[in-house]
Amino acid sequence: METTPKFWNPNEEIARHGVHLPHWQQDHSTFFLTFRLADSIPQSKLEKWKEERVVWLEMHPKPWTEDEEREYHTRFSNLIERWLDGGEGECLLGRPAAASALRKVLLTKDQERYTQHSFVIMPNHLHVLASIGTAETLEGLVKIWKGASSRRVNVALARSGELWQANYYDRLIRDSEHFWNCARYIRRNPVKARLSAGQYVLHESDCVREALNTLR
Repeated sequence: METTPKFWNPNEEIARHGVHLPHWQQDHSTFFLTFRLADSIPQSKLEKWKEERVVWLEMHPKPWTEDEEREYHTRFSNLIERWLDGGEGECLLGRPAAASALRKVLLTKDQERYTQHSFVIMPNHLHVLASIGTAETLEGLVKIWKGASSRRVNVALARSGELWQANYYDRLIRDSEHFWNCARYIRRNPVKARLSAGQYVLHESDCVREALNTLR
């Protein structure tokens, strides 16, 4: 049975981990996550982005207001998304064998250790909307997903070496509206990136699929 998403509670304690991209977590939280392949963004673009982001974060420490979060994503997250949708790098996840291997990893403990509400595997990145169990940490699950998928994708493609970029981006889901905005974004991302069938893998839980079809 699908877990009902739990949203951010400003009255509950927030656990913080990570230095360069701080991650915020509450027990049994719901997150929108983005992982990207190691070669998906040219280093010159990324360095400039990092410099500007450091300055902005120093001026806007978390927790953010809704306006601050909107400004952050407009200036930084959305720019990363545009670069990713541009399809730079080898785009290994666009290969069916690699996408299939990653999909199996993401669903291995679904409904046990976490609930996968929705995810889309794009040619050079991945978006996930998931709730984690009370005994799990976001950092721990990401490490498992990235480690297992790296091994399986490398085997599937008869390659070796680094697959994922070291860090990841996450958003703690605030409320129901935020949840459904992320679910719609995941569904629409392949269309926005002008991908054809077979160039991506979209997974939605029955609840999310039925709701989005109704909300169209």
